[in-house]
Amino acid sequence: MPKPKEQIVVGVYKFKDQTGQYKATEAGSTFSTAVTQGATSILIKALQDSKWFVPIERENLGNLLNERNIIRSTRQEYEAKKEGGETALTPLLFAGVLLEGGIISYDTNIITGGFGARYFGAGGSTRYRQDRVTVYLRLVSTSNGKILNTVYVSKTILSQSIDASLFRYVNLNRLLEVETGFTRNEPIQLAVTEAIEKAVEGLIVEGIKGKLWEVNAPQNQIDAFVSAYDKEKSEADLAQLYDRNLEDKRGRFGIELSGGTTIIQGDYKSPEPRPMARGAVKYFFTPAFNVSASTNAFKIQNKGKEDYGYISTDLNLEFTILPRDILTPFVYGGYGFEFNKAYKNFHSKVQFGGGLEYMATRSLGVKLFGEYNVAFSDNVDYIIRGKRDDYYWKLGLGLTYYFPKSFKHKKK
Repeated sequence: MPKPKEQIVVGVYKFKDQTGQYKATEAGSTFSTAVTQGATSILIKALQDSKWFVPIERENLGNLLNERNIIRSTRQEYEAKKEGGETALTPLLFAGVLLEGGIISYDTNIITGGFGARYFGAGGSTRYRQDRVTVYLRLVSTSNGKILNTVYVSKTILSQSIDASLFRYVNLNRLLEVETGFTRNEPIQLAVTEAIEKAVEGLIVEGIKGKLWEVNAPQNQIDAFVSAYDKEKSEADLAQLYDRNLEDKRGRFGIELSGGTTIIQGDYKSPEPRPMARGAVKYFFTPAFNVSASTNAFKIQNKGKEDYGYISTDLNLEFTILPRDILTPFVYGGYGFEFNKAYKNFHSKVQFGGGLEYMATRSLGVKLFGEYNVAFSDNVDYIIRGKRDDYYWKLGLGLTYYFPKSFKHKKK
């Protein structure tokens, strides 16, 4: 961190717990607070360690003023017995800025999980939990009361427990029961300290960018410090709840290759799965919506009957439900037509389906899908019987390559 040309005198009256929460237990809650009540002392220490600020005593200002009155009274009594004037006290420093804010949120159990297994009375388990604490810090000018800057920082608190147990009869009348385990909790006070220190760093950087104060360092060192902070901040902004990195995962254009099976629902009772293959191109006009055109080659067969090959061309509108997540469901629907390998038995259809896609890399997606095809013909299985047309399922697994040209977002 670069050094300032001149340190800033800052006053901190109270940086308190504003959550009002008490420590939770399995039986309810206790009278102990959930987070530390000494956040003011932590903030003052962080300000001193930064070498940018000169904190002055304001939390217990009454004690300081009382002590100065005692000193003044004592000197008056002492100087009255001597010739000469009274020695004046050194004036108090006044703050150019005030720091306000506090611990504004403490969220428990934002994500929990566990795993366990037991076999013939012996087993073990593990549990996992995430909590989160958030602090706000604002910089206020003492000359006009203007809020110069505001920052907030959230910190995740991790807890993990591991247990093992044994429950077994060693003979007819003797039972052996053993339990052991341990729990590891990240101290809340350390999480609050890290959040406050990061908030102080944020105030310094935002002040440099806003030209609130001057820096005693070369410009390249200042630029490197600010760019490193901006990079860390942008990564934190993208990493939302549950460590989801919310950024565009797909380019505008994609090519898909898929394979799977087709199951006919026609006029025969015993359909058999047959192979299918698909090639498709996609164009995303928004991060969530795309248009895809595909060519499919597949076979259909019923038990004891001849199999028939078809080629279909489909046009679909697809909706990606979580476009900026690494794992997302999707749904689609559209219109198409199909014909056999002899370019006969031509008929149209509509299709709709859905599935899951996992982004293995920024350019490669793996998808699992199911699709239902409604043909406007009763002759797909080469027999016309009944009033209902022939339908069929497609189930498959595919790979999609997205060309690395992402969407451009306008900065607010």
